[in-house]
Amino acid sequence: MKQIPVEKNKEYILNIDGFGYEGEGVGKLENYAIFVPGALLGEKVKVKILKVNKNYAFGKLMAVVEKSKHRVKAVCPIYEKCGGCQLQHLSYDAQLKFKKNRVHDCLERIGGITVISKSDEAKNNNGNQALLRDTLGMKDPYRYRNKVQLPIGTVKGEAVIGFYSPRSHNIIDTDNCFIQEETGDLLIKLTKRWIKDYNISTYDEKTGEGSLRHIMMRKAFKTNQVMVVIVTSTNELPHKKEFIEIIKENIPGITSIIHNINSEKTNVILSTKCITLWGSDTISDYIGKYKFNISALSFFQVNPVQTEALYNKALEFADLKGNEVVFDAYCGTGTISLFISEKAKRVYGVEIIPQAIENAKINAKENNIHNAEFIVGKSEKVIPDLIKEGIKADVVVVDPPRKGCERILLEEISKMCPDKIVYVSCDPGTLARDLAILNDSGYKTVEVQPVDMFPMTSHIETVVKIERRCRQ
Repeated sequence: MKQIPVEKNKEYILNIDGFGYEGEGVGKLENYAIFVPGALLGEKVKVKILKVNKNYAFGKLMAVVEKSKHRVKAVCPIYEKCGGCQLQHLSYDAQLKFKKNRVHDCLERIGGITVISKSDEAKNNNGNQALLRDTLGMKDPYRYRNKVQLPIGTVKGEAVIGFYSPRSHNIIDTDNCFIQEETGDLLIKLTKRWIKDYNISTYDEKTGEGSLRHIMMRKAFKTNQVMVVIVTSTNELPHKKEFIEIIKENIPGITSIIHNINSEKTNVILSTKCITLWGSDTISDYIGKYKFNISALSFFQVNPVQTEALYNKALEFADLKGNEVVFDAYCGTGTISLFISEKAKRVYGVEIIPQAIENAKINAKENNIHNAEFIVGKSEKVIPDLIKEGIKADVVVVDPPRKGCERILLEEISKMCPDKIVYVSCDPGTLARDLAILNDSGYKTVEVQPVDMFPMTSHIETVVKIERRCRQ
């Protein structure tokens, strides 16, 4: 048995020759991998070993001996403590390359797909090859989030609001966050003042005692409407009147104040029980020319600028001529469905969350769209049912959660033989797995476009164009 070349709590000098999937630096000693958060490709670093496993270890960055030209100073003072961002120390251009490389690695290693570049595009006529584009980035990669949800707790007798530190539920207190819209910073300050002024208890996860659990904000970038959601473990919101007044008087654009009651011992932030304390149940925003009503429980992409780029790319890949039937699996509030409806004969959107489907129907009505139908249920059940009823799609769009598509859904889609599939993914690993299944079922991955929806983090969204290999 080969001896592990490092020991816990000892320090080593390490050359970083790769990145892990979460943006951590990876170096090797005697071919033994060591993951080092904060270290960058090409750097020489001093590392303290924190955890040793059979095939790899985790280390803490103690010092940068030789610095990468792509290293920059993080703008956030709590960046190293907070789990919200992973890549503020990496220049933005290098972040975009890192994300493209991650997609590239997953496609080849997991999906078995040979990646080609733009210069090789003319060769992409046969075989298991796919064109991978450069990552679509932002002009300004800060202050892009239209939604923020923050845990509330108490540390040493003082109320804290912030983010959980990595792999823990320890709240890192903050007064501002450089990737969320500025109204979120104001909400943090106002909520802390309200808690202190009225001595309001915060929820303790261990004991289940206390009231306040989370504060959440949604900001519509096109209409400037704001929704504030306060989450409690108790049925009553302590000093409710005072909370409403402080929010109304100080938050510009406030349109909706919601009380969400979550009494369960769970990591899920919102329950289904929402009470509108003031204003409307929803706020409205636009993506392109389309108006969307968003409730507290609705899924809505958090980066509206990049969402429009993402959906336009999905529409481009669908290449609709006007007479196609389209299935939109995991449709959320119907955002992609509405984009596609203008160029399709009929669109069927499927989503498991009833409130999202209600929003989708309202969104279709408000946008005068009459060729989109929305159905509540699991995509892997509803879509096979539609097929049994004789409804078949020419194009299928899938935008699944991080775990990817259920295999049965991919198999049913393949049996239906649509001409094209457009896959919108938030996880390159599960994307590559699903592409391999489709590629084995008569489909070809043609073009892959990474889109940076979450600058300063390791997350990457991807849009993929998939075509049937031969027409029947």
